[in-house]
Amino acid sequence: MNEPLPLDHGHLQKLVTADLVRPDHLLGAHVVTENGVPGVRFGVWAPNAHHVSVVGDFNGYNGFDNALERLDFGYWGAFVPAARHGQRYKFRITGPDGRTEDKMDPYGAFFEVRPATASIVWDQPFSWSDDGWMAHRSAGFEQPVSIYEVHLPSWARREDGWFLNYRELAHRLGEYVQFMGYTHVELLGVMEHPFDGSWGYQVTGYYAPTSRMGNPEDFKYLVNHLHSLGIGVLLDWVPGHFPTDSAGLANFDGTPLFEYADPRKGFHQDWNTFIFDYGRNEVVMFLIGSALKWLQDFHVDGLRVDAVASMLYLDFSRTEWIPNVHGGRENLEAIAFLKRLNEVVHHMAPGCMIIAEESTSFPGVTTPSPFGLGFDYKWAMGWMNDNLGYFEKDPLWRKHHHHALTFFNVYRTSENYVLAISHDEVVHLKKSMVMKLPGDWYAQRAGYRAFLTLMWTTPGKKLLFMGQEFAQPTEWNHDIGLPWHLADHPDHRGVLNLVRRLNGLYRTRPDWHVADTKEEGMLWVNADDVENSVYAFIRRDPQGGAWSLVVANLTPVYRDLYPIGVPQGGTYRVLLSTDDGEFGGFGTQQPDLDAKDEGWHGQTHHLRLNLAPNSVLVLTPTGETIVSDTR
Repeated sequence: MNEPLPLDHGHLQKLVTADLVRPDHLLGAHVVTENGVPGVRFGVWAPNAHHVSVVGDFNGYNGFDNALERLDFGYWGAFVPAARHGQRYKFRITGPDGRTEDKMDPYGAFFEVRPATASIVWDQPFSWSDDGWMAHRSAGFEQPVSIYEVHLPSWARREDGWFLNYRELAHRLGEYVQFMGYTHVELLGVMEHPFDGSWGYQVTGYYAPTSRMGNPEDFKYLVNHLHSLGIGVLLDWVPGHFPTDSAGLANFDGTPLFEYADPRKGFHQDWNTFIFDYGRNEVVMFLIGSALKWLQDFHVDGLRVDAVASMLYLDFSRTEWIPNVHGGRENLEAIAFLKRLNEVVHHMAPGCMIIAEESTSFPGVTTPSPFGLGFDYKWAMGWMNDNLGYFEKDPLWRKHHHHALTFFNVYRTSENYVLAISHDEVVHLKKSMVMKLPGDWYAQRAGYRAFLTLMWTTPGKKLLFMGQEFAQPTEWNHDIGLPWHLADHPDHRGVLNLVRRLNGLYRTRPDWHVADTKEEGMLWVNADDVENSVYAFIRRDPQGGAWSLVVANLTPVYRDLYPIGVPQGGTYRVLLSTDDGEFGGFGTQQPDLDAKDEGWHGQTHHLRLNLAPNSVLVLTPTGETIVSDTR
């Protein structure tokens, strides 16, 4: 455990001037010994409070026993000899209007299970065994990154309906993710939050894993075990807003403190949440310290920063707003915060990846600061909207929207993208992925297999939400576990087999991942067959020379001996056909795969292919040498 920093003028000044990026080493509850006496030192920021005391198991929640001393710069502190590890506590704060409220510790390391709100003194060691992993972790620009997005409370439940412990999840989830071939998991809702229905996106404990599934050491066990299996761990992180719960950060010292005071800048009407005041150094350090705690102390490999667009724009989803000093709509303080966040994280937690969920065309999201925001990746929201919009249409009308699938290629190198099909796409009456598609059950599965294969063969890192890998037919419900019994049904097992195969090819074939963020990673062969809704492109490794041909037929029409241009002669082999019986298809057979000398589609040779309805075919020339993924 880290020795806490002294609550003296120098360290408090560093926090006020934004020079202390781990404020949790200074504030919160720390088990210490002073003058030979064991106890707990408490520290909290409450500049407008008239009185602060700490109440808990150690004093019978008596607000008169352990008053905190007012320190410099609006901080308060006290040493309580009667307190110890495992005891519950709250800060009792009297604001300038004379009202007194009990508050959770903003820097609390552990909390009671909701609906209780007490913080818990926590000082427990953990023996890590992932030194090798930590020494070599990487943002993976030229490596395969295939992310399994998971909401732990509903991935699986105990028979009595309660949550599995982090340690139970470590083995069950780890074995499954390893079997499926994903490189990373991304966890929703891990940070402490009061309301299950927020999915963890309305956070009250920015420094603590939720107690629903165990204590901090249980969560560390989960991360450590996943690392032992070669699986990276990413977390959703929410610095854009926080809930109005009175026990949390809201009006913390009786006044707006962590939030902007003016509701035109500090309140989200849509989400009924407060917006952090990014103009205050203490708030910026609170958030950066949270990010570093997860990346350093919990060995997490990256953060997906939620709702970045809501932070960047002062007029985001509002009619009344306050322009910036230049009269513009950009929140300059939030932009400065994001740049500082990424600078600090990349310096102090090298190899970690920071991903932005940013839904606008804000420039330079993945450009290094100071010229850009400094993120490693950005979710490809435009790709997602265009592709879902296309696949949801009746195949009869797809020819009128043909270039929705080619448009991503126009801008795909403008940022480093993650192709994400997340939880947001399978809730709130949006239907599960397979049920979005038109036609009968067979056509829906065939179309979904084609969608997945185009996703995995299109440049960009991958993310798929849990349940969609086995074509879950119902929308995600955060209150119950996934319908795992369906994964054994042949119709659903076929889709699962396909996702596993796609991950295997993505990880082992450099042409599928090395140039994910480079222009030369993909070349269109046939992008304009509007009438037949056929597409063909080449994925390639520009350095190693490996390449594969991807051909999609996105109507329910069988196409016999369809000509596709290829850049060289010789014999070709099928890497993957979504119509294979293993995946739930009919098993359409291909003719002789020797390339014809006649040129086609601007290429020197061509193949004649049998294209099954609603299918994707991937081929490669024989005789190539492929270096397997070593992750």
